Amino acid sequence: MADYNETFKLSITDIELIEEALRSEISTLSERIQTMDESGSGTVQNLGDTIRRLHQVLGKLHNQKIWYGQVRQTGIPLSG
Repeated sequence: MADYNETFKLSITDIELIEEALRSEISTLSERIQTMDESGSGTVQNLGDTIRRLHQVLGKLHNQKIWYGQVRQTGIPLSG
């Protein structure tokens, strides 16, 4: 049985596109929730769960980024 690929080679542009698509989907789902009446409370819950999962994926992408800031020659980050 084959194993899952645990490493992916994505460019920064690829990641930006994925993040943009996730944010767009979150926006679309949020608008659907706003326009629903109270009779669709189960559907609202499902949409809310989907939005939470999408936010979690965005968070995972964010947490895996390596952030570079300005540092002094000693390696100590510059403060505000």
